Amino acid sequence: MTTVEQQLSDMHITYDRGELTDSELMTLYQGMKKPRLIEEKMLILLRQGKISKWFSGWGQEAISVGCAMAIQPEEYILPMHRNLGVFTSRGIELNRLFCQFQGKMSGFTKGRDRSFHFGSQEHKIVGMISHLGPQLGIADGIALAAKLNNEKQVALVFSGDGGASEGDFHEALNVAAVWDLPVIFCIENNQWGLSTPSREQFRCENFIDKGIGYGIDAYQIDGNNIIEVYSAVKRISQSLRENPRPFLLELMTFRMRGHEEASGTKYYPEGIQDEWDKKDPVRNYELYLKSIGLLNDSQIEQIEADIKAEIQHGLDLAFAEEKITPNTEEELADLFKSFDATEIAPNSQNKSEKRFVDAISDGLKQAMERHPNLVIMGQDVADYGGVFKVTEGFVDLFGKERVRNTPLCESAIVGAGLGLSIKGMKAVVEMQFADFVTCGFNQIVNNLAKIHWRWGQNADVVVRMPTGAGAAAGPFHSQSNEAWFTHTPGLKVVYPAFPNDAKGLLAASIEDPNPVMFFEHKFLYRSVREDVYDDYFTLELGKAAVRKSGSGATIVTYGLGVHWALDYAEAHPEKQLEIIDLRTLAPLDYDTVFESVRKTNRVLVLHEDCLTGGIGGEIAARITETCFASLDAPVLRLASLDTPIPFAADLEQNFFPIQQLDEKINQLLAY
Repeated sequence: MTTVEQQLSDMHITYDRGELTDSELMTLYQGMKKPRLIEEKMLILLRQGKISKWFSGWGQEAISVGCAMAIQPEEYILPMHRNLGVFTSRGIELNRLFCQFQGKMSGFTKGRDRSFHFGSQEHKIVGMISHLGPQLGIADGIALAAKLNNEKQVALVFSGDGGASEGDFHEALNVAAVWDLPVIFCIENNQWGLSTPSREQFRCENFIDKGIGYGIDAYQIDGNNIIEVYSAVKRISQSLRENPRPFLLELMTFRMRGHEEASGTKYYPEGIQDEWDKKDPVRNYELYLKSIGLLNDSQIEQIEADIKAEIQHGLDLAFAEEKITPNTEEELADLFKSFDATEIAPNSQNKSEKRFVDAISDGLKQAMERHPNLVIMGQDVADYGGVFKVTEGFVDLFGKERVRNTPLCESAIVGAGLGLSIKGMKAVVEMQFADFVTCGFNQIVNNLAKIHWRWGQNADVVVRMPTGAGAAAGPFHSQSNEAWFTHTPGLKVVYPAFPNDAKGLLAASIEDPNPVMFFEHKFLYRSVREDVYDDYFTLELGKAAVRKSGSGATIVTYGLGVHWALDYAEAHPEKQLEIIDLRTLAPLDYDTVFESVRKTNRVLVLHEDCLTGGIGGEIAARITETCFASLDAPVLRLASLDTPIPFAADLEQNFFPIQQLDEKINQLLAY
């Protein structure tokens, strides 16, 4: 048997080079060789305790390298745990990559996150979070931005077969299908989710079967065949650039090592790794190139030597870098993207009477005019104008491309908002009711809130939250859930009580390049009105307002609570109450609160949210810690019952704290 015949007999993958040049074939080889040799080194370093964790992509290099090399450098790619080849193919400097693995400052997250949990605008990579599925919705937003700007670009996002069981998978594919977004959804089907085999995760034979349900094209290929991967992705991406639409690409492969090294592979059936080892993508491709005369042993030795030298150089630089010295000021400063937050004054002093809902609508409309890159998304926000008619008439002004009805898929739409931000656009996402935010909770608290602190990417997204009780709407349309978000570092939380504030603070929230949860009390929409500036203007986030001056006691409150307090103070002028309207809950203007408490020496913290776990407890604690010497009475709190919100009107009124306000004020003043 000749050498060539021997090489062909040892191959377990059939290659068809098509029109690929010799240079392209060799580039693919070197592209796969680098992550394989890095892995070899990382496994040694892991055993030596020089890195803390490793997620192996051994045996899956053809997918990462083939996909990354097939799309354009300016097109975004969203990798997962086993996609080291994406990072190396995009030319990331190895010393920075190794610093990332070691938690050094020169890594991409300043030691704040691990392994491949990072992104890089320079390399057009968007890093994953541990929850896996949210990446898919972000890809939708990136593709939407490309489509709106007629850039003729695709986004390519990875999911494992295990992660594709998450609801985010369904939401993202459905949105991409409905909106004809140019996204390539790459499913790395390595047939195991940690220790759980595919037969225990889904019943369909193949992932491509799912394409039928979404009305999108789907195609299955051998994920260990680098030429097949590269050629398929190149062909698909070219088609999607000219005819935008989503594509589901299933890449069949196998995870040769554990989910991560510590978990091992004892759960694998005996012999399965040996069988898949025969289809090793690097070794088979190497044999193929040797069989067609493009590669010989001396070339292989030289390529390996060059890559190993590059790896060692990168490691030397990374190991030489000192450990991070914690800097508390920097940790806090990096929560948000800095920007010029100077207030924008109206061009004239002209005012007209507006209801709360009209002020919100006016501010949103003027923001759309001011920011051509702003997109509004939400259920029924287009022709219908939203259930509260905030966006009524917006389609006529701005078109359906910028005022977008969405399927019922809060997670994908919040993710899409983040994707728009990654592409330099702005997004306003409407939760039809604040209660429904639970379906998008993960995207908000783990992606929007953390992304700037993790790797410097801002999230220019405002989430509008019609909130609160008072309309007998029951436990799923009436919740006050602002405390969920004030607890989460990296989010700004705004909660106006008056129309002028609602307009100015909404405009400021949209100007702000950071994520803002904007709460709008539904009961106030049509029950409160005042004169509001007609022109565009902003108000400073994080600045409370003294709604009424007094010396007897301070009421600290926000939202509907402000109106309860003002009505009570008007009915009891003899009690000389001072009322602080917080307006913004994060950041919270403690200086104004403390100044008032030191003046009146008594304070009641009032809010509509339930008592336990409400933000009132945090405010009360801060007052006690800071103003204890000025207090003539304990800090009191008054809030709603610790129950869900009932439907019947009388039960709802009993739920509210307003019934106990007189008793609490008298208790405070009598102490």
